Amino acid sequence: MTSSSSKPRILVSRAIFPEVLAQLEAVFEVEHNQADDVWSAQDLTARLQGKDGVLTTGGERISAELLQACPQLKICANMAVGFNNFDVPAMTASGVQGTNAPDVLTETTADFGFALMMATARRMAESEHFLRAGLWKRWSYDMFCGSDIHGATLGILGMGRIGQGIARRGFHGFGMKVIYHNRSRLDAGLEAACGAQYVDKATLLAQADHLVLVLPYSAESHHSIGAAELALMKPTATLTNIARGGIVDDAALAHALRSGQIAAAGLDVFEGEPQVHPDLLTVPNVVLTPHIASATLNTRRAMAQLAADNLLRFFATGEVLTPVNTLGTVRR
Repeated sequence: MTSSSSKPRILVSRAIFPEVLAQLEAVFEVEHNQADDVWSAQDLTARLQGKDGVLTTGGERISAELLQACPQLKICANMAVGFNNFDVPAMTASGVQGTNAPDVLTETTADFGFALMMATARRMAESEHFLRAGLWKRWSYDMFCGSDIHGATLGILGMGRIGQGIARRGFHGFGMKVIYHNRSRLDAGLEAACGAQYVDKATLLAQADHLVLVLPYSAESHHSIGAAELALMKPTATLTNIARGGIVDDAALAHALRSGQIAAAGLDVFEGEPQVHPDLLTVPNVVLTPHIASATLNTRRAMAQLAADNLLRFFATGEVLTPVNTLGTVRR
């Protein structure tokens, strides 16, 4: 892939585990960002001059403009399962390989999604804020009454590996009725393993007691949940988003929460993150977390390792472990 007289040059765009960085430094000429500075698009383009590869973490945009300005770049390895930060058609047209980090975060993210749903349903954040503020003076029969998880109807929008993991937890662990909507229906064996029933989107919204969003972000899925969709949900329902910001219209959701159109929401992702819509910060019936669904040490280490392994494999053999595009020709 590169001249035998020199090591490939790569950029690691954010801080990663030191032991993974050391593996890369043993093979490549590495420019790293262990200070974990957040670079602008212009900064990233400047840092990528003369680089053969880059390890990204999901927030760094690989655009057509950047690719044109960085003609030596051959591979972008994302330390995330999502890759909406990649302009995949432009990368393919330019002969640049893209990779992501699927599978290694499936179970951890499903754990977190289910936990966030439970915290939302049982009003844990509201009650903790109440206690910390010194407002707990006495017991009352309806104090922070939420809604049950066991026996309730779990609705899942997006039924990939993580969605299936959440479905299994609900069906096998909590005796939930599981319904789902997806671009394509699962085969009968997977549906049986998840205890899941396929329904159309309108039915999903109308019947779910707890709706969990696990679909990838794209132009087509932008604002998949907006004012019209929220109006179809039960006033007792909860919504949990562990997918991507932009799938939910955050302004419409804040209005629905404040007006009681739905009971509560749990959000790990936001439009324009790390910025959060200010209206979401002023409604009490929402649990907010800073995009941490995959945040266990074991899982984050595995994500970094898979991104590194993709770089190592690519420059050794021309192949990768987890491609997001198929190239006809590769940049030389």
